[in-house]
Amino acid sequence: MLHADMKLSLLADKFLKQLEQVRMASQHTVSNYRRDILQLIEHAGKHVTLGELQRQHLQDWMVDGYAAGLSPATLARRLSAVRSMFEYARDQRWSDKNIADGMKPPKQAKRLPRSLPPEQTALLMQPSESRSEERDAMLVAMMYGCGLRVSEVVSLNIVDISLAAAEVRVLGKGRKERIVPIPSTVMQMLRNWFSESQPGDLLAPVFRNRFGSRLTTRSVQRMLKKRALELGADTSTTPHTLRHSFATHLLVGGMDLRAVQELLGHSSLATTERYTHLDMNVLTRDYDAAHPRARRKKKTG
Repeated sequence: MLHADMKLSLLADKFLKQLEQVRMASQHTVSNYRRDILQLIEHAGKHVTLGELQRQHLQDWMVDGYAAGLSPATLARRLSAVRSMFEYARDQRWSDKNIADGMKPPKQAKRLPRSLPPEQTALLMQPSESRSEERDAMLVAMMYGCGLRVSEVVSLNIVDISLAAAEVRVLGKGRKERIVPIPSTVMQMLRNWFSESQPGDLLAPVFRNRFGSRLTTRSVQRMLKKRALELGADTSTTPHTLRHSFATHLLVGGMDLRAVQELLGHSSLATTERYTHLDMNVLTRDYDAAHPRARRKKKTG
């Protein structure tokens, strides 16, 4: 039965609940979609109904976003959010059309991933006597040493880390599970970390704030900026940069592309292949010059 008189705000609530509870979308995706859809409602009018909203509303909203300087990626996500919501309404037979069908997002320029030289990642992982700074060094070590997304690292529970097997169980995008080995240097940091006041509850978060609550992705991003500034590292470093560096350094070291794909949790090999477009000769030169283990191997080779 069509529901042309359904308020868009009510449709948004139903769609976002389905996205979170049925489709099991990540907290990050749900949060972004909620923000995008609420901005559309604000643009069209808070009392607008499903039947009243026209394609022109969407086009004007997208044009306003472009004029405000939103990136092509943000505009594409906006369109994806509302298209998914209207498709949900059509699936529920509340509407007989998806007014976002056929709308094209702006083309995005393909950017190559940026990576850090090894001495920069080592600087960000350097240990400290402060408990909170030790936690921050561990966060960097898990993102760089294991290639974890920031959403994955804050979602880790005590039970997900096996010190005996030196591996971590990760719940990635689409709630896909993967097992990632933990490098020996990161393992030593973890042993020290777990030896001091970790809670007995295996479902407790590994990384907590001073109140004992799970860290948020935003707080980790802020921490990384602050840590880079204090340690004299590259202040443009993001959690994504650490993950890119993990992949790039493995490929420079000769690891098979499909193995890197598995470690990163990419569903498509094409996503991982982006790293092979980097100038590997330059990367290898920088890696050999900066990394002490690489230098030793070169001398004895």
